[in-house]
Amino acid sequence: MIARGKNASDLFPAVVKNVACKNIEVKKLVYVYLVRYAEEQQDLALLSISTFQRGLKDPNQLIRASALRVLSSIRVPIIVPIMMLAIKEAASDMSPYVRKTAAHAIPKLYSLDSDQKDQLIEVIEKLLADKTTLVAGSVVMAFEEVCPERIDLIHKNYRKLCNLLIDVEEWGQVVIINMLTRYARTQFLSPNQNAEAASLAKRKPYVMDPDHRLLLRNTKPLLQSRNAAVVMAVAQLYFHLAPKAEVGVIAKALVRLLRSHSEVQYVVLQNVATMSIKRRGMFEPYLKSFYIRSTDPTQIKILKLEVLTNLANETNISTILREFQTYIRSMDKDFVAATIQAIGRCATNIGKVRDTCLNGLVQLLSNRDELVVAESVVVIKKLLQMQPAQHSEIIKHMAKLTDNIQVPMARASILWLIGEYCEHVPKIAPDVLRKMAKSFTNEEDIVKLQVINLAAKLYLTNSKQSKLLTQYVLNLAKYDQNYDIRDRARFIRQLIVPTEKSGALNKYAKKLFLAQKPAPILESSFKDRDHFQLGSLSHLLNAKAVGYQELPDWPDEAPDPSVRNVEVPEWTKCTSREKRKEKVEKPFYSDSEGESGPTESADSGEGLGSTVGCQAEVPRVDEGHERGMLAWSTAGHRAVPTGLWPARALLTACVSPCPPVTPPPPQPVPTSNIVSTSLVTDLEGLTLTDTSLAPALLSPALGALRSYELLHRMTGEGLSVEYCFSRRPFPHDAHMVAVQMQICNNTDAEVKSLRISAPKPLSGTRIHEFPEIESLAPGDTASVVMGIDFCDSTQAANFQLCTHTRHFYVSIQPPVGELMAPVFMSENEFKKEQGE
Repeated sequence: MIARGKNASDLFPAVVKNVACKNIEVKKLVYVYLVRYAEEQQDLALLSISTFQRGLKDPNQLIRASALRVLSSIRVPIIVPIMMLAIKEAASDMSPYVRKTAAHAIPKLYSLDSDQKDQLIEVIEKLLADKTTLVAGSVVMAFEEVCPERIDLIHKNYRKLCNLLIDVEEWGQVVIINMLTRYARTQFLSPNQNAEAASLAKRKPYVMDPDHRLLLRNTKPLLQSRNAAVVMAVAQLYFHLAPKAEVGVIAKALVRLLRSHSEVQYVVLQNVATMSIKRRGMFEPYLKSFYIRSTDPTQIKILKLEVLTNLANETNISTILREFQTYIRSMDKDFVAATIQAIGRCATNIGKVRDTCLNGLVQLLSNRDELVVAESVVVIKKLLQMQPAQHSEIIKHMAKLTDNIQVPMARASILWLIGEYCEHVPKIAPDVLRKMAKSFTNEEDIVKLQVINLAAKLYLTNSKQSKLLTQYVLNLAKYDQNYDIRDRARFIRQLIVPTEKSGALNKYAKKLFLAQKPAPILESSFKDRDHFQLGSLSHLLNAKAVGYQELPDWPDEAPDPSVRNVEVPEWTKCTSREKRKEKVEKPFYSDSEGESGPTESADSGEGLGSTVGCQAEVPRVDEGHERGMLAWSTAGHRAVPTGLWPARALLTACVSPCPPVTPPPPQPVPTSNIVSTSLVTDLEGLTLTDTSLAPALLSPALGALRSYELLHRMTGEGLSVEYCFSRRPFPHDAHMVAVQMQICNNTDAEVKSLRISAPKPLSGTRIHEFPEIESLAPGDTASVVMGIDFCDSTQAANFQLCTHTRHFYVSIQPPVGELMAPVFMSENEFKKEQGE
C-alpha cells in the first residue's frame, strides 16, 4: 500500500504491535513501516522505544541497523540522549552495515538538535578512520552535513579515501569526490598558474604535489563508471583541479553520456557548455556528437546549439553554418529563434563570416513566419551596429517591414536602428515616423518609447521635415496611460525644444541622443557560470542553492603537506628480528581493525590472550622437505580465499593458537620457544611441512584454553557447567566445532539423566548432542564433548540442558577465532592467496 502511494498511517497501532515478533522478516517490515510514519505518529512511536533499544542489541545486523534507523526517524527532542547513545554504540559495532546506518543517523540527529555537534564530530572522526568501503561514503556525507569546515578531520584520512574510492558504492563515490574537490582547492597549489609562473621565470618545471597527483590518478578510472553522476563528479574534479594538458581526458566520457536519457543529457550539456567556453579544444574532436536530432527535446536542442556556437572557429564555421541552415527549417519555433541567435553570435565572434551571416539573416526577413522574421531583425540590428555605414541598403529593407511585422520587439528594433542611423537614410526616416505617429496610440509600450526616441533624433538632425510630427508625437505621449512614456515625453520636450526654462542642457542634446554607442557583444549565457562548482544544483540554476558550499580559491602558498602523513605501525617499519621482538603486537581480534564489535572483540581478545603465552615444540624439518605455511579457512576445513582477511591480521593469525606439540618418534627433537611477545616475529623461524604437522598435533591441552561459564550454580540450582573450545576436530562431523563441557554437581543429591533436549536452533545452526549422563554423584564432575555447526557466523547456538527434574535454557556464542581451522599450503600458494 505504501509503495503505491496509499496512506497506511491509520494502521499504525496494529503494525507496531508486531515489532516484538520473533520472525526476522516480519520485524524488518515493521521497521520499514515505522521509518515511514514515525515522524507523523510520534506519540505512538515513543511507546515502542524500549523495543528499538532491545533491537539495537539483536544478533542480526539488519535488525540492529533497522532499529537505529527508526530511532533516528522519531523527531522528538526528548529522546535525543537515547539517539546519541545509540549512534555512539553503533559506530563501534562489528558490522559495517550498522556503522553505515550510524553515519546516516548523524545528520538526522544534528538537524533535530544542533547542540550535539561536538559529540557528533567525535563520532564522525571515529567513523572517518574506518577502513571499510561500505562506511566511507556515508560518513563523508555526514561530515558534509554537520561540520564541512572541520577540514582537519580529513587530513589523516585523505590518502585512505583516495585509495578506497574505486571500491566505494556509486552514491558514496559522488559524495567523496565532491568533498575532495573542495579539500584539494584549499591544500594544493594551482597546477596551471604555477606551471606558467615557472616557465616565465625560466625556473625548474613545476612539480605537482604527490597527494594532488594521487587524487587525479585514483579518480581517472571512474570515468568509465556506468553511473552518470560518478562520471560527472570526476569530470568536475578534473576541470577544477587538473593541469590544462590533462583535462581533455574527460571529454570522451562526457560525450558518452549524451547517449543516455534526456534528463542526464540536459545536466551534462549544461556542464559541457560551461567547459567549452574555457576549454574549447577539449570538445572539438567530438563536434558531430553535438549535432541536433529531430527527436531531441527543445531544451536539449538549445543547449547543443550553445555548445556548437562555443566550439565554432574559422576552421569549422562553414560546417556549423550548414547545420544551422537545416535547423532554421524546423517546426519548433523556439529552436529556430535560438538558431538565429546562434548565427548572430558566430558572426560576432568570427569576422570573416559576418557578411555571409548577415546576408542569410536578411533572406530570413522574407520568411512567412513572423517569429523568425522578428528574431532575425533583432540579431541584424546587433550586427549592423558593428558596420552601419556599409549596410544602408539593409536598413532601408528593414524600414519597409514596419508595415508587416507585428512583434513588438522586432518593431522596436527597426525603429531604434532607423533612429540611430537616420543620417544614412534621410529620405525614409521621416516617412517611417509619419506612419508610426498614425498608429501610436495602438502600439505596445516598448514600441512607443522607440517612436519618441526616433522623433527626438529626427528633430535634432532634420527639424525641417519632422518638427510638427515630433510635437504631435510628444503631445500624444503626454496623455499616455503609462507613466514611463509620459515622463520620457516630458524629459525629451525640455531637452530638444529650446525654451527660457530649459537651461543649458539644450546645447548638449545632440551629444546626448546621437552619441557614438559601442557595438553589443553577443556572449554565451554560460560565460561566468564556472564560479559555481560544476555538477552542482547551483550551477544548473545559475543561482546559489540552499546548502551550497562555495568552491574555495587556490591558496597562494601550499599548506604543510605533513598533516596528511599517517603513522605506519611499528612492526612494518622494523627490518631486524631483534627490533620486532621489542614490540608487542595487538590481538588479532582488535577493535582497531574496524570489523569487531565491543562484545565479541573483548571475548575473542581474552580467549586469544590465554593461548599466546603457551610454549610449543616443533620438530626439526629436513632440508628435503617442502617449506610450508599456515593459512586460514573456516571451521570444517572448507577452503575460503584468504585475501578476504587483512594481510596484517592474516600474518598475526597464522601461528595462534600455539600449542605444545609432541614430535613423532624416532626423530630427535630439540625444544624451542616458538611463541614470543610478537606473533609476527614467530613467522620468521617457523618451518612447517605437511608430514610433520597433523591436525591432532595442533590441538592444545585443555589447560591452555579459556573456559566460559554456561550455567552458574545459583541458576542451575547447584549444577554448574563450564565450556571451552577444544580446537580438536569433532569426530562425528568435520563441519562442526568441538565444544568440551565440564559439568559439576555441587548439590548433596544425585543428578540423573543429564542430556541436551530437542535443540531447535535458528538459521540452519546444527547441534550434535553429547551422550546422556545417566547419573552424576554429589561433588563429582563429568567431561563431555558436543559438536556445533555455527554456519560460519557468530550467532549464538541456543539449546536446553536437561536433568530428570529441570530444564535450563543456555546458549553458546563463539568468538570469531574459534570458527577458524588450520589448512596447509605451500609458500607460493600462500603468496598467491595473500596477493588476492
